[in-house]
Amino acid sequence: MPQYTPPVRDTRFVLDAVVGLDRYTNSAGFSAATPDTVDAVLEEGGRFVAEVLFPLNLSGDQQGCTRHADGSVTTPEGFKQAYAQFVESGWGTLSAPEAFGGQGMPHVVSTAFQEYMISANMAFAMYPGLAHGAIAALVAKGSPEQQAKYLPKMVSGEWGGTMNLTEPQCGTDLGLIKTKAEPQADGSYSITGTKIFISAGEHDLTDNIIHLVLAKTPGAPDSSKGISLFVVPKVMVNDDGSLGKRNAVQCGSIEHKMGIHGNATCVMNYDGAKGWLVGEEMKGLAAMFIMMNAARLGVGLQGLALGETAFQNAVQYAKDRRQGRALTGPAEPGEKADTLFVHPDVRRMLMDAKAKIEGLRALCLWGGLQVDLEHKAEDDAERQMAADLIGLLTPVIKGVGTDWGYEVATQAQQVYGGHGYIVEWGMEQYVRDARIAQIYEGTNGVQAMDLVGRKLAQNGGRAVQAFFKLVAQECAAAKANDKTADFAGRLEKALGELQAATMWFMANGMQNPNAVGAGAYSYMTLMGLVSVGLMWLRMADAAARMLAAGEGDAKFLEAKLVTARFYAERILPDAGALRRKIEGGADAVMALEPEMFAA
Repeated sequence: MPQYTPPVRDTRFVLDAVVGLDRYTNSAGFSAATPDTVDAVLEEGGRFVAEVLFPLNLSGDQQGCTRHADGSVTTPEGFKQAYAQFVESGWGTLSAPEAFGGQGMPHVVSTAFQEYMISANMAFAMYPGLAHGAIAALVAKGSPEQQAKYLPKMVSGEWGGTMNLTEPQCGTDLGLIKTKAEPQADGSYSITGTKIFISAGEHDLTDNIIHLVLAKTPGAPDSSKGISLFVVPKVMVNDDGSLGKRNAVQCGSIEHKMGIHGNATCVMNYDGAKGWLVGEEMKGLAAMFIMMNAARLGVGLQGLALGETAFQNAVQYAKDRRQGRALTGPAEPGEKADTLFVHPDVRRMLMDAKAKIEGLRALCLWGGLQVDLEHKAEDDAERQMAADLIGLLTPVIKGVGTDWGYEVATQAQQVYGGHGYIVEWGMEQYVRDARIAQIYEGTNGVQAMDLVGRKLAQNGGRAVQAFFKLVAQECAAAKANDKTADFAGRLEKALGELQAATMWFMANGMQNPNAVGAGAYSYMTLMGLVSVGLMWLRMADAAARMLAAGEGDAKFLEAKLVTARFYAERILPDAGALRRKIEGGADAVMALEPEMFAA
């Protein structure tokens, strides 16, 4: 049976060494994040997910959700009771606005808790996770009346929330949606259409679900410019806040999926359902992007979280499992065989996983801080810098985070050998669950094109130039310390590859847009290498300083330095190959006619 222990010590180290959360506690928007409070969130939140949510992960996967004849959906056994505990404990309110009943904690703190929750039970975590995205959109674009009507109970967790984008004929190309919104005399709209792949679209955890739905009004352009956003409650809400009659929206079926079986992924049928416009008409895509950007950061966190759980179990298995002898001679002559840890190839997989997971944790938490600073920094320049950096790196966190999370899950499964393929060991579930994160909220290919097609050129390249400057400055400073000089030099070289690839796009993209499309994925991966490399530089610097001062756990800090060295020697060198792939252009990629792909 699998196991999970929240990595509280590593989270604390990142919050101190990389995020520097203590520097902001006297700033507006961070006052709630006192050291004692943050410690309580990590410790108590970790205990909650480990004791309440994790035991339901395997059973939830095996049982799945059930749709009934009336369109209602029952979640796996134990989910409803666990959700009631989740709401009662207030875990879903951590970073929600205080004006609507939230605790007003910084986003970076709730990000740490969300990692633990996803690691413990990804399918369960998706229910409140979707509601948080809907809350963000209503906070930004909802009218005061809509906010007052829906947000308090969505924030408390009494009501759920969803985002309804995809339809059978369109996914990424939302301009093709067919769902219609007909204006009514009372100011509402009649919503008719079918949405698919709607996570948490119907369930028994909450009394109501507030759907945010993309649709087109009469006469709207037949493109993405004609999309509007509507709030459509599952159950109508009376003026006094009580629940009224059922709205004309129903779950038509549950998708049969590869993984995340404990989450109800629904086909949703809107048959003249009553909804209300959110924001301006035909400005729905901009409003929905608020949800999507928040969701993309959350999905990147899913990659990290599933990789962490799989990694933990692989480490324990490698400690326990005895197979063969060390290449240098028996490590434990008194035993019939040595543990898997003596074998360099097993070490390779585990070190690769450790370097990627700990680096991604730092990047996700640092990204959470940028979300906070974008809205809460006291200095205009700092707010702008944070907005630029998180805007640039959101597709990287989503794309590279989920690619690496899936890779780590499969490597962890590989450590188990044949047992990794057997259900009872739990590893194959992590592989199945991790796979969806590379696909939804915009496939990773879409993330790559968002990065190179939109983010690089925004504001004259201001964000990417700021990122280059940040990395270069920290590399230059780290070269003065013999403990970090080698790493800094290697990261600086990888940065040079990224800068050269960027210049190549600038020189060739206008003449041949396919050259950008063909190299986009490699570019996203290359930026991920450098971004995580920056996090490892910061962690190595902090570990070296703490060791020199005699502070902290020496073995933990020494492990940080060794893992940083592994990242520098075994992962950063991929930067050169990625640049060469980019500069290979699009000729061979695009040359064959479609019929030539078949034998």
